[in-house]
Amino acid sequence: MALPFTTRITRLLDIAHPIVQGGMMWVGRAELAAAVSDAGGLGLLTALTFPSPAALREEIARCRALTDKPFGVNISVFPAINPPDYPAIVAAIVDGGIDIVETAGTPEVNAVWDLMRPHGIRVIHKCTAIRHALSAERAGVDAISIDGFECAGHPGEDDIPGLVLIPAAADKLKVPLLASGGIADGRGMAAALALGADGINMGTRFCATVEAQIHPHVKQAYLDLDERGTVLLFRKLRNSARVGRNAVADKVIEILDLPDSTFADVAALVAGAKGREVLETGDLGAGVFWASQALGLIHDLPNCRDLIERIVADAEAIVTGRLAGMSSTPQPGPDV
Repeated sequence: MALPFTTRITRLLDIAHPIVQGGMMWVGRAELAAAVSDAGGLGLLTALTFPSPAALREEIARCRALTDKPFGVNISVFPAINPPDYPAIVAAIVDGGIDIVETAGTPEVNAVWDLMRPHGIRVIHKCTAIRHALSAERAGVDAISIDGFECAGHPGEDDIPGLVLIPAAADKLKVPLLASGGIADGRGMAAALALGADGINMGTRFCATVEAQIHPHVKQAYLDLDERGTVLLFRKLRNSARVGRNAVADKVIEILDLPDSTFADVAALVAGAKGREVLETGDLGAGVFWASQALGLIHDLPNCRDLIERIVADAEAIVTGRLAGMSSTPQPGPDV
């Protein structure tokens, strides 16, 4: 077994390996979160996956029954006509003994941070731009997860890939930094650490595992698609979203290419309920599904323990073997 990498992230989160499972709608459930945490990473439940704060309480209890290792909860804050009951969600998190939360979203997330601060909850905030990361740091978050342009979901509008965004963020931030977007193996982890990150956040790669509670047809799509297998939706609306390429995504692009088209013209195609249907039924024609450009690096469907151990071992081999062999100077062990 590979030696663990000790970083500011492993120390902050009390985990063995600097690997965090991203919070993913409809995917961040107890089976996956517990498996990631049991393997030495940090698993995350996704709060808005569950229909009520009470249901989230039950999922936290279910996850705690599956692992005695640290795990957390993701809360995403976005504008909504009928916003979720965030105070009740935070109360469920606190009552469930959760002390690590990943947040994402609009400036309204500050109100959620205010609810969590009195309870000593450690906050990882996900950003796609350094200016937003610096703002979150000033607001007192404990760590930043910086999302490169390769990521699934919403990559922002700056189009800065990880190779530039990660070191640029490391140059300016003082809090621990997770690299996110397009990372799927030990090469990505070693690169992220070399670029100044303290760990990695993976979403798409964890979808292609045994424990992810999604339909086998969707997992097969992650294997079949390659690095060209994603598309960006909503570019003209300045709300870009990276999804796996399928007929529905292509139809959305076709409609929005029309001169006077608006989001209302595609809303039924991209509804969250349709995305859930894709994941649960395996009908890839039902809606869209999130995917990063890491699709080009996914070639199997391991369990989470095997995946994490392989990533750490491969990263260690790169750091202490291949790269060390290129230098005439003796190299220390993997303590970053």
